Amino acid sequence: MNQYIPKGTAKVSARGLDVFYGDKQALHHIDLDIAAGEVTALIGPSGCGKSTFLRCINRMNDLVEGARVSGTLTLDGNDIHDRRLDVVQLRARVGMVFQKPNPFPKSIYENVAYGPRIHGLARDRAELDEIVMNSLEKAGLLAEVESRLSESGTSLSGGQQQRLCIARAIAVNPEVILMDEPCSALDPIATAKVEELIDELRDNYTIVIVTHSMQQAARVSQRTAFFHLGKLIEVGGTEEIFTNPCEPLTQGYITGRFG
Repeated sequence: MNQYIPKGTAKVSARGLDVFYGDKQALHHIDLDIAAGEVTALIGPSGCGKSTFLRCINRMNDLVEGARVSGTLTLDGNDIHDRRLDVVQLRARVGMVFQKPNPFPKSIYENVAYGPRIHGLARDRAELDEIVMNSLEKAGLLAEVESRLSESGTSLSGGQQQRLCIARAIAVNPEVILMDEPCSALDPIATAKVEELIDELRDNYTIVIVTHSMQQAARVSQRTAFFHLGKLIEVGGTEEIFTNPCEPLTQGYITGRFG
């Protein structure tokens, strides 16, 4: 396996992680470190376990009937399955952006203000306004919507909706942002904007992205993990994985022999 030294310490660490949906095992003994301040791309064929792993990080699999998780998964060294852990707080620290843009049926302003309001992050309206504006600015959307904040979030284009969902995720000041194929429903121009945004956000957030596009993984990530049939086959620096993979399976996937 490629030896890859991340630039920072591990923000998220999995050791011996197994996930079952009923009798079906979706992940087999995954050992993977997600470095702080980097973009880690998870690639592999459909159904290989990429999204399952992603959803373990903020315990979204808790919501799936019959799902069982064993092994350890830590955030800053703390076990996220610790009984004393507040799952609501975990999901504030670990934001999520889904494949299909899913703005709330509320105004653009209220989409972003919702999280800070329920988590009590603003003492008054002025502070809430500041959080909303800063989040829209960080998501590269403020200039496009500043005069339309009272309009519905669903009135925006697909690409704008996805950036609104990113603004909503960062409004609660997370440390990690999970992105599950965030560009698969977008056109090339909107995709380019989201990719540019990902590159800017990694200065302040640890990002994990599931993508079906190897070109996208190569463009946006510093580190790539290749999954196949629920197993982690190889992980390393993105350039190394794409130009000089160690495992024949990785080579076969990257060169298009299967997928």
